Amino acid sequence: QVQLVESGGGLVQAGGSLRLSCAASGRTFSSYAMGWFRQAPGKERDFVAAVSTTGGIIYYADSVKGRFTISRDNAKNTVYLQMNNLKPEDTAVYYCAAARWQDRRATTYDYWGQGTQVTVSS
Repeated sequence: QVQLVESGGGLVQAGGSLRLSCAASGRTFSSYAMGWFRQAPGKERDFVAAVSTTGGIIYYADSVKGRFTISRDNAKNTVYLQMNNLKPEDTAVYYCAAARWQDRRATTYDYWGQGTQVTVSS
């Protein structure tokens, strides 16, 4: 079992940056692909980015490509989401999740964090 805890959310102006972190418990972090998803009020949970176990395969949603960067440090059991040039439409609760393989579908992921709020003001 994997427990995930996100941090790094907050309030930022449009054009600003934030870095989200997701710390995982357990000794098997390196065997899990990791993903970031987000959910705005009244909307479905959307895929943001995913990274394979070794970091060699990365996926991004079109809406964040070129602005967000996902990375992982298996020695620290942590996955990151660097978010640059933030826009008001990026406002959402951001969740990290763990799965046996990287995927854009939320249903693939077995473990989820509690989420961290990101608010981008215009």
